Amino acid sequence: MKPLQVSEDILPIAEFKTRASEVVRQLREHRRPVIITQGGKPAAVLLAPEDFDQLASRARFLTAIDEGLADAEAGRVLSDEELDEALTEQLGKRKA
Repeated sequence: MKPLQVSEDILPIAEFKTRASEVVRQLREHRRPVIITQGGKPAAVLLAPEDFDQLASRARFLTAIDEGLADAEAGRVLSDEELDEALTEQLGKRKA
């Protein structure tokens, strides 16, 4: 996702309504988010589907890291041997 260009990427909702098809086409071409305003205040952000997927993936990754760090701080960890035993129990014996 490219950085926002204030002069082009912030639109009042009325203008978005009249130019919706064009705005979506430009969104896909330029890969920049579009801010939709209502009453002069930001009301929505329009993103290309690929950009949304990337942001959602990053958010899930960061959440997983935070959960892992919290588990480590709380002592909820396994030794290598304990992990091997748990995986063997769940998945069966590995073939060497």
